[in-house]
Amino acid sequence: MWVGVIQRSTLREQLADALREEILAGRLAPGGEFTVREIAEHYGVSATPVREALVDLSAQGLLEVEQHRGFRIRQDTLSDFERLIEAQALVCQGVLHQNPTLALPQADPGEFTSIRRRAAAARQAALGGDLDILIGYDLRFWREFDALLTNPHIGEFMDRMRVRCWAYTVPYLRRRHSLDGRLWSGHLELADAVERRDAKDTERLLGAHRAHTLALAIELSGA
Repeated sequence: MWVGVIQRSTLREQLADALREEILAGRLAPGGEFTVREIAEHYGVSATPVREALVDLSAQGLLEVEQHRGFRIRQDTLSDFERLIEAQALVCQGVLHQNPTLALPQADPGEFTSIRRRAAAARQAALGGDLDILIGYDLRFWREFDALLTNPHIGEFMDRMRVRCWAYTVPYLRRRHSLDGRLWSGHLELADAVERRDAKDTERLLGAHRAHTLALAIELSGA
């Protein structure tokens, strides 16, 4: 008989989450290099969970392994970003094609309440140009949104694509003095469209989100 307490997350996961947040906050800039030892000393932990966390982030596309040197924060190009958006578009089209009526057999009122709460917070942060708050609520919104419409494997893939998109745009956005009105804020509209099972409006809003995200990235990168 197994005895023990199951932890909600492992040290490996906590470290991966912490480093991911540093990247999304722009405190770890694209192209930056570090070693397992440096991260272990910074967080006061052993090398093993750090190495495991860095391998996980590498698998997610946020880090690259530098042979005999350590790890480097991935520095995507605009072309990489465009492919990330294309990948999201293809997945969304497939999901809507498979479920044209937006049937949500697993959904309950509580889930929509939570999604709308995330959507409202993300919208307010986007309109106010509060990047730190927006990123957190935006990612939580999309994770819950994907959970309604897709299987967990697709949701995990989409989450990784969105995290990489944020990682690309954050350094550019941090240089702007004001972001008021520049960030996508259609979260509530999208939540409403899904709740009323309006597939056409859902598809339109998803397309508008991708178009806005890509146009902003092109503008920010000066392409």
